[in-house]
Amino acid sequence: MMIFNLLTIIIVAIIAYFTIKVILNVGSTVLKIALHLITGWVLLALVNILPGINIPINTITVIISGFGGVTGTLILVIFYVLF
Repeated sequence: MMIFNLLTIIIVAIIAYFTIKVILNVGSTVLKIALHLITGWVLLALVNILPGINIPINTITVIISGFGGVTGTLILVIFYVLF
């Protein structure tokens, strides 16, 4: 009976270890994506404060700056200046 309990604890500990490892790996990826989105949106808002640049905030620009992050916002600014 004692060996069965010890074996159960070891198996649960191994499963918990791998589960926590997977959660941390996926969680860090989700956190990176969320920070990327937020950085793009904040930068888009800050760029609109600059004089001479008025990028309209609509669905397309929010998607581009969100998924593109800093690069997406830079592309929006370049297109605004060129066109």
